Amino acid sequence: MRESDETSVRRLRVGGLTRAQLRTRLREHGVLLNAHAEALLDQPIFDARDGEEIGVIERSVGDLDRSTGAVLLEVFAAAADQGLALCPPDTAPYLRLAMASQPNAPDSILSAGRSPSGSLKVASAPVSDDVAFPKGFYLRVVDGRQWLRGFRCDDEYLFAPEDRFAFQLT
Repeated sequence: MRESDETSVRRLRVGGLTRAQLRTRLREHGVLLNAHAEALLDQPIFDARDGEEIGVIERSVGDLDRSTGAVLLEVFAAAADQGLALCPPDTAPYLRLAMASQPNAPDSILSAGRSPSGSLKVASAPVSDDVAFPKGFYLRVVDGRQWLRGFRCDDEYLFAPEDRFAFQLT
């Protein structure tokens, strides 16, 4: 890892809350959810578990040596090649709560069939192989409002080199 990478590591506690407590905390912080995020939060992986502290670092697809873009599995493999791991499946809501200072997105388009500008996807294993079911979460601030949104993609969707992901440090 490059020395400058150490300063961009965010430490956070993941787990420890029930699904209901987590939803309440998100609501109390004014976090907006889309229907895909709601569907993900309904999954049993969000049942209470012991909390753990993890280190999270952001990387663009280009930072992972994928200058022409990559599909999701290639993004994950390239990150593993650089010593990064997938985040625990319940990381995204906790990261959203911890990232109150995420910059505002350059546009306010919420859904356009492409990776939204200014978004940070949280790299974690999909909870379902069903293409119609959301693959994961992304964090975004639109017009000053914090969002935790779920996203869908198939195995052929190409993430652009500038698309950013959050990974766990191993």
